[in-house]
Amino acid sequence: MIMPVNWYEGRISKIDETAPHVRRFWVEIPELEHFNFQAGQFVTLDLPIGDKRLQRWRSYSIASAPDGSNQFELCIVRASEGQGTRYIFDEMTVGSTMRFKGPDGAFVLPEQPEKDLVFICTGTGIAPFRSMILDLKNTGRLTRKTHLIFGCRTEADILYRDEFEALAREIPGFQYDVALSRQENWPGHRGHVHEIYLQQYADKRADVSFYLCGWSSMIDEAVANLLVTLGYDRSQIHYELYG
Repeated sequence: MIMPVNWYEGRISKIDETAPHVRRFWVEIPELEHFNFQAGQFVTLDLPIGDKRLQRWRSYSIASAPDGSNQFELCIVRASEGQGTRYIFDEMTVGSTMRFKGPDGAFVLPEQPEKDLVFICTGTGIAPFRSMILDLKNTGRLTRKTHLIFGCRTEADILYRDEFEALAREIPGFQYDVALSRQENWPGHRGHVHEIYLQQYADKRADVSFYLCGWSSMIDEAVANLLVTLGYDRSQIHYELYG
C-alpha cells in the first residue's frame, strides 16, 4: 500500500550565519500546530529551480530535536557548484516560504539505546546527531555513554561548538572530540576523524553502536575501518549518506 505524501508550506522565521558557507535556517509550518518527527530524520525541499524532480528536490537532515512545536531547524552548507544551495543562500530570506515534504528516513535511534553510542560525522553531517543527542537529553534517555566525533577543516568551521562543549562539561557520560584537517595551531586532534575512533575503539566491544553521517568517501573509509581493521560486526554500524 502506497502511503500519501504530505507536502507543506514552511516559512523561514530565522537565519543564522553559523560558519563560513554554512547557515542555520529555522522553519515554521503555519498550517500545523505540531510537526512530528523522529530525531535523525530529514525533509525534502522542492525548490523552484527546474522542471524535473531531480533538479528541484534537495534533502536535508533536521538539526533540531522534536519539541512538540511546528518548527524545525536545518543546517545547510553552500555547495561550490549546483543551483540548489545557490538558490537557498541567495534567494531565501526571513519570511520566505519553502515547499517541503517529510519527515522521512530510518536513520534513527532505538527508543531506549542499550549500547554505548559513537557518532562520527563531518561538516553538516552533524545535523542528525545534534537532533539525536538533544532528544536523548531532553527526554532523559541519555543514559549510555555517548561519544560525538566531529571533523572539519579549521576552527571557524566547528558547528555547534559551544553547545557540545557545554554538554561535555555537564554530562559525565558525554564525550566530544573534534579533528581539524587544515589547522596546525590546534591543541586538539589534527587530521581526520578516523584516527580518533581507530585509537579509542581498537579493542572490539559488543556493547557499542557506531552511527556515521557525511559524504560517501568518509563513510566508505569508516565502514571499512570498523569492519576490516577493527573487526566490528556489520549490525553495529549505521550510516546516512550525504552524497
